[in-house]
Amino acid sequence: MKDTPVDGARSKPIMLHQNIFKGFILVLVGLFLFACMDATTKYLTAHHNVPFVVAMRYIIQCSIMFVILAPRHSSYLLHTQRTGLVVVRSLALCCASLFVGLALQRMPVAETTAITFLAPMFVVLLSPLLGEKINAVGWIAALMGFVGVLLIARPGGGLDLAGIIFALLAVCANTIYQILSRVLASTEKAITLLFYTAFIGSICFGIALPWYWENTRPSNLEIVLFLVVGISGGLGHYLFTLAYRYAPASAISPMLYLQLVWAGLLGWIIFDTTPDGLSILGMIVIAASGLIIALKSNFSRANKINANTLRE
Repeated sequence: MKDTPVDGARSKPIMLHQNIFKGFILVLVGLFLFACMDATTKYLTAHHNVPFVVAMRYIIQCSIMFVILAPRHSSYLLHTQRTGLVVVRSLALCCASLFVGLALQRMPVAETTAITFLAPMFVVLLSPLLGEKINAVGWIAALMGFVGVLLIARPGGGLDLAGIIFALLAVCANTIYQILSRVLASTEKAITLLFYTAFIGSICFGIALPWYWENTRPSNLEIVLFLVVGISGGLGHYLFTLAYRYAPASAISPMLYLQLVWAGLLGWIIFDTTPDGLSILGMIVIAASGLIIALKSNFSRANKINANTLRE
């Protein structure tokens, strides 16, 4: 139930000091934790209903974040300037988490992860809503992303149709989440946005818990795995927040597609599933299209900075 990280926690992140290598290590570990969360979620959804697994993830994650963050950041954990949009953003992530869980219940980890990485392409296609223009490179990258998904979800590929639909619904919800993340980045603190996602998720799934509560007691292993889901999600987001304080978004965003490697590796080790040749090609195409978008965004940002510098 991975939450695709935002490209830059704030519009002007506070840097402790530039350390690209440290930022890279934090991102690498964070991506591994997200892959662990997805793999663990897939295992748990084979034995428990998806809403129950998602509820445990958010409740545990919120509790951990509260324990870690409240002592130092209690003064502004809940302070927002645009509360309505912050809540909508959190609800979008709740929907994405639920849909990803339903997709993982029906499909391998690697294929599910690859399809969810369509969200950045959807963000590009909807960028005119944010006052941005789509050039030829953006259209080509978006087209590549769709081609990659077709290679993965092709007829006769063996993937569950319902799983593909749930993965695409997760992409739609995640697109809303990412767009609102970009809108809110200039006014809200990253740590506040992180806390709200866990807090709103805990409330939503916690209130509905009586309707899907399971009478059977989880085994000791499953209790540990529920803790792993919550801890890996919370700690993964925390490491990403730290990473943006050591390295700029331009250095971090191209690294995000390493999660496809982690997802494929864990899927092979834990579930003994390996994508076929065309699916692997589709993943490569999706990753390439995402890298094109990330590098193009970084190039455009660098040109704007250089232009502003020349004007000054």
